[in-house]
Amino acid sequence: MYTVDKKRTKKILVFFLIMAMVSLFTILAYTLYLDSHTYEYNKEVTGTKISYKTEEEIVNETENIIETATSSVVGISKLKNNGTSIFLEDSISNLGLGTGVLVSENGYIVTNEHVSGEKYSNCYITLENGINYSGTVVWSDSYLDLSIIKINMKGLPYIKIGDSDKIKIGENVYAIGNPLGYEFQRTVTAGIISGTKRTIKIEEEDRNIYMEDLIQTDATINHGNSGGPLINQNGEMIGITSVKVTDVEGIGFAIPINTIKPIIEKYINEGNFEEAYLGVYGYDKEAIPYLDYSIRFESGIYVAEIDKTGPLKNTNIAEGDIIEKIDDYEITTMSQLKSYIYTKKPGDKVNLTVKRKEVERTIEVTLGNRL
Repeated sequence: MYTVDKKRTKKILVFFLIMAMVSLFTILAYTLYLDSHTYEYNKEVTGTKISYKTEEEIVNETENIIETATSSVVGISKLKNNGTSIFLEDSISNLGLGTGVLVSENGYIVTNEHVSGEKYSNCYITLENGINYSGTVVWSDSYLDLSIIKINMKGLPYIKIGDSDKIKIGENVYAIGNPLGYEFQRTVTAGIISGTKRTIKIEEEDRNIYMEDLIQTDATINHGNSGGPLINQNGEMIGITSVKVTDVEGIGFAIPINTIKPIIEKYINEGNFEEAYLGVYGYDKEAIPYLDYSIRFESGIYVAEIDKTGPLKNTNIAEGDIIEKIDDYEITTMSQLKSYIYTKKPGDKVNLTVKRKEVERTIEVTLGNRL
């Protein structure tokens, strides 16, 4: 009896010893697995050698990215300066100094229309080296307050273009611009994305302008920054800075770069852009409360005005209708509608899904040519 109990006890001890070893091995293997994945985002692999980025290296990398982006930022003036640079004392008041950003090596520059002037007008560009060049506005849109300038130069540093549809609230961003002329050219301010799809009302002379689908940021934006890039941590431009709310601190706005990305790509790849024209002016549901609180709709564009000489003149689309889709693409802002039209050519046909008093219909439209 004693011998049997002794053998049983020995078996039990061996069993628990094996279980303990298995548990220890499992914990060790899991720990090694976690460690390998913890460093996955910061490791660089070259052949069989693995190195890890330190915090200092990450900071240096960010600094280099920002420094590279600033080299693509230019000064813009509507008046020509007598010297070699428009970055001079009192240049803002004397020359109307603003900011732009190179988007190609052969001299295409994106900025605000109120900085450059309208299509076909001339302005003067100062590059990072301080030399002046004459530029021509090849495209502009007053509604979006955006324009594209061309200078006859090649081999220029240009910014990487990001995807403004993928931005997230809280994401770190940097604004680059020329807020106070020569002494503060290419000033970099840091902040976060505070909001998206913002609509603001701007009173300009005898009319009200509603800017929609804006990116809100707390990165400092001052007079002279207009037309400069808003970049993410990868140095990619996700917006063009445009407006600062003067009543409060820490609220600035930028126009999403995706709005005119199709136009930029056409100029870079083809050297030309034929702009298709729909001939409709409308508001999204965020802007409507500024106009009429009684109007209610969930999504789409409220048609406020139609060009009676444009492509919609012989269609059954009227003021007060809601445009919900263009082709199979759902739209919620005018900038989305414009961005889609920018991918088309004059003469192309599109289908508009339009709602009137809860009744939907689809209307085919042939796009015109915006002169």
